[in-house]
Amino acid sequence: MAATAEKKCDGKNEECIENIDDIECKAAVNNPRAHLVPRPSEDEGDPLNWPMRLKTTIVIALNGVGPFIWIPLANVYGRRFVYLITTFIGFATALGCGFVHSFGALVGIRAINGIFPVSMALGPATVTDLFFYHQRGRALGLFTVMLTSGSHFSGLFGGPVAKFLGWRWIFWITAAMNFVTLVILVFGLPETMYYKPRLYSDTNTEPPNFPGVELKAKHFLIPAFRMALYPSVLFPSLYYASQYCFTAIFPAVTYAIIFKERFGWNALQCGLAYGGTMTIGSIVGEFAAGKIIDDIVHRDSIRLGVDSPPPEVRFKGIWTGAALIPAGLLIFGFTTQYNSHWSGPLAGMFIGIFGIQVVATVCYTYSIDSYRVEGSEVSQFFNFCRQSTSCTVAFYGVNLCNAIGYQFAFIMFALVGSLLAFAPNVWLMWKGAWIRERLGRPENVSVAEEIISSHHEFNRMQSREG
Repeated sequence: MAATAEKKCDGKNEECIENIDDIECKAAVNNPRAHLVPRPSEDEGDPLNWPMRLKTTIVIALNGVGPFIWIPLANVYGRRFVYLITTFIGFATALGCGFVHSFGALVGIRAINGIFPVSMALGPATVTDLFFYHQRGRALGLFTVMLTSGSHFSGLFGGPVAKFLGWRWIFWITAAMNFVTLVILVFGLPETMYYKPRLYSDTNTEPPNFPGVELKAKHFLIPAFRMALYPSVLFPSLYYASQYCFTAIFPAVTYAIIFKERFGWNALQCGLAYGGTMTIGSIVGEFAAGKIIDDIVHRDSIRLGVDSPPPEVRFKGIWTGAALIPAGLLIFGFTTQYNSHWSGPLAGMFIGIFGIQVVATVCYTYSIDSYRVEGSEVSQFFNFCRQSTSCTVAFYGVNLCNAIGYQFAFIMFALVGSLLAFAPNVWLMWKGAWIRERLGRPENVSVAEEIISSHHEFNRMQSREG
């Protein structure tokens, strides 16, 4: 009956509204969202009425929390174990998202999924396990380009899939990719965590066993946040987080709105334009960043006559990115505000993402090289800063742009990221080595080191008792 009433009351004849008793029909006529399935209620608490920024940022927020659980576990049970368990749960949750029948269930499973991607924090530590000092720029650059391009590739891939196969296939294909990754990890990933003297054979892929070692609550949160006391970690992480947020995350939550409203594009066109532009920009930026930074380190090693020059030499490669990011932000903001040709916002995104790739490679390698033993904790702190900043701006950035205009919002973003957040890093270029010497090495921060120390103490006690 309701469907019949809605058909009669299509909104074109206002007198119809006054002549009917069907309350549902009246609501349908007065509600511009009545065509949506399922139809949302008038309650703001209804998840269907949540703003898009809330629907899309819960995973971003929880991505920043998950590593605080997994990094300490990786330090005790090994990198391989954590990679395997988190990849399996990522596969299971992605598969589950494709079968849900309510928005609440989708959000819940996505929240669980957001806790388990561990590679964002554990990846840099694994790179440090595998590569020599002079190779880390290129290796970490490859890692960051994959990390940065993930959200961009999703648009390139998700748009056509959603249009031709349906949104559920996005999750099913993602689950299949996770499963393939899991198989590769099971058969192809050895344990990369190495302690001297080695506690297990060269051919053993099983994680080391530490009898007598107890994983404590303090291992999960405190170590990473203690690294905020060290400027060589704090300032690069804040600079990288702000620039990543403005150049990678903010376009991700606005491009669909902009291109749909301004240019009338559909989901397929938006996904191809955004995903293609950002992915190509990331890859090109990495080709420039990784090789240049490693060449700088190699050249300074020869000039100084040392095997490992001070980490500050890596800052010589940051200037290209530091200049391109604000340029890209301003181009994006002004061309969006003044309704330029669609190539304007895309050009701004390309320039900005090229720059962030350079900045990410420099900041990651500088901070990890400054505190190599605490590499896992440094990665945790970087990840927390990036995800928490991105989540916050995703919530409020669109409202800010609508309130003051895209041009003024992006002027502010450029000033915050490229002046306020960048300035302390100039100080590190000049005084970074002196600051580290004055502060000394971090104490009670490296969970891995504490675990090894506890293990050795346990062995000594066993020897005395024997």
